[in-house]
Amino acid sequence: MLGPEAGTLTISDARASAVAQTAAHYDALFGGDSSLSDLRESHALQDDAVPDASERRTMTSFFFWRAWACTTERPGVDVTYTNNWPHEDLVGNHPTSANLIWSLLSIVLLIAGIGALVWYKAFRDHEEKPPKPPETDPTSKIELTPSMRAVGKYAAVVIGLFVLQVLTGALTAHYTVEGQSFFGIPVAKWIPYAVSRTWHVQLAVFWIATAFLAMGLFLAPAVGGREPKFQRLGVNVLFVALVVVVLGSLAGEWLSVLHPPDLDISFWFGRQGYEYVDLGRGWQIALFVGLILWLALMLRGFSPALERRDTMRPLVLLFAGSAAAIGLFYGAGFFYGAKTHLSVMEYWRWWVVHLWVEGFMEVFATAAMAFIFSRLRLIRAENATTAVLFSTAIFLIGGIPGTFHRLYFSGTPVSIMAVGATFSALEVVPLALIGFEAWQTHKLSRGADWMVRYRWPLRFFLGVAFWNLVGAGVFGFLINPPIALYYVQGLNTTPVHAHTALFGVYGLLALGLTLLVLRWLLPQGEWKDRPLKVAFWAMNGGLTLMVVLSLLPIGLAQAAASIDHGLWYARSDTFLQQPVMEALRWLRILGDTIFLAGVGALVWFVVGLKTGWSLQGTYRAEQRRAPPSPAVVPQPGSAQA
Repeated sequence: MLGPEAGTLTISDARASAVAQTAAHYDALFGGDSSLSDLRESHALQDDAVPDASERRTMTSFFFWRAWACTTERPGVDVTYTNNWPHEDLVGNHPTSANLIWSLLSIVLLIAGIGALVWYKAFRDHEEKPPKPPETDPTSKIELTPSMRAVGKYAAVVIGLFVLQVLTGALTAHYTVEGQSFFGIPVAKWIPYAVSRTWHVQLAVFWIATAFLAMGLFLAPAVGGREPKFQRLGVNVLFVALVVVVLGSLAGEWLSVLHPPDLDISFWFGRQGYEYVDLGRGWQIALFVGLILWLALMLRGFSPALERRDTMRPLVLLFAGSAAAIGLFYGAGFFYGAKTHLSVMEYWRWWVVHLWVEGFMEVFATAAMAFIFSRLRLIRAENATTAVLFSTAIFLIGGIPGTFHRLYFSGTPVSIMAVGATFSALEVVPLALIGFEAWQTHKLSRGADWMVRYRWPLRFFLGVAFWNLVGAGVFGFLINPPIALYYVQGLNTTPVHAHTALFGVYGLLALGLTLLVLRWLLPQGEWKDRPLKVAFWAMNGGLTLMVVLSLLPIGLAQAAASIDHGLWYARSDTFLQQPVMEALRWLRILGDTIFLAGVGALVWFVVGLKTGWSLQGTYRAEQRRAPPSPAVVPQPGSAQA
């Protein structure tokens, strides 16, 4: 019973005894009690994970209050603060009527939305015939400026961070079968699961974001038609800052786990403990400053194009607006602190994860691709602008309120569940017709003979279209309705969506953009693209096998266990250490190995662009001519255009 005095809670003697026993168990588990070493092995938890006894007492108190919120009804209603989550018969936690109603309505809305979009596509969407492709590649008239050339090292960093992220992912996956070692080698002494998993997630954000930054920096002078003064210096300063933030934050995260400092220091320079924004607050501020610098460099490059009154101006405005969103919306992560209420923190954290990563990066990529295709004169600027506006409206109309589907059980009212369920279903609607987008991309790639130069970057974009449907659409909706999240939140169905959407969509998109930058930076040679073919199919095939053979079967088995017995059982060592579950985790090695082979082929190809083994002869389909003026790109209507 919560007393009239703030912070006073009265419980029965029996409950007090149970609370004390539970606290003693977790104190021993996160301490160094040797009797629980097997359990720590099962949970991939290093010995003495929380060495300070007072911090362990605080941690167990936090566990109690979280359990109290999950089982205590809100004043005046028969629903707990977490909307009866998690499922547990012993305490009477069952799905609420609102949960079931809004889950059913979300499915109905999804079907209705798809039907409406198909009707629109069939009867109203009459696309113009695309313009006749030019006989030669228009980008052959681009003069590489100093700042453009300086972007080359960003591409190298993208590949390097990608490799590191994949390796930490392989180690993290292996910890599910050997909790504290790697094929008998006790690597957890130096890189425990808490570190490898943090690095794996954080590096994904770093390398994908770096690819987007690189594309923006490369295109900025091309958009504006000139090289702004000191642009190359700004690109180099930003690069140094990026390297410092990445290495510093990774080191801080490692130290915060292996040699935990004071909690306040850890929050600022170690890790915040919030997935996807794990880096310390000091590094987070430094990253935000870097994004503002990037935005300034982008706008400096865009400024001449923003002043011109031509057909490209609306598209450039959208491009600039999407760049501003990427630069500014990361700041949502500063609206909470180390001691902010967990419900408030979750709200702002998902602004970063769902809107910054999944929303505005998608808009930026759409604007960038529209600009590229219009510069290649494969689509008209007016049509490109319309397409970007339509796509942006669909992404954000569903995406912004759809963020609430992350907040069903974090102390929010039923209205949040209603809005989240409704709009998260609408997020999936445009993905149902993603095949049309893939077909359009395929047709553009075959529009002219010289487009063969861009075959593999465009192939990666085709992969994005596939995984947008499967990873973001199918597997996303699998876990988005309230009733689905009620039972499967925190189970292996979540990494099914995370891997297929984050890598399948944003990862492949980032790699495609990086390959485009490399194609323009090294225009003279024709690519020996066999390694790219191996990389593309191995990474996509490996990801498919990883999901089909391991993650999805485990997730579905956990879902059944959660429905039948409770979330605690689905996540317990009793369930997960069964022979069949362990066999399914070992099966992941097949997909992982194939994926790693694809990564190796990609690295071989990129290194070969520098050494020469990835190039064959000279590209003879056209002769590159330096433009007679300092202009970076001939503007529409000019003699060169």
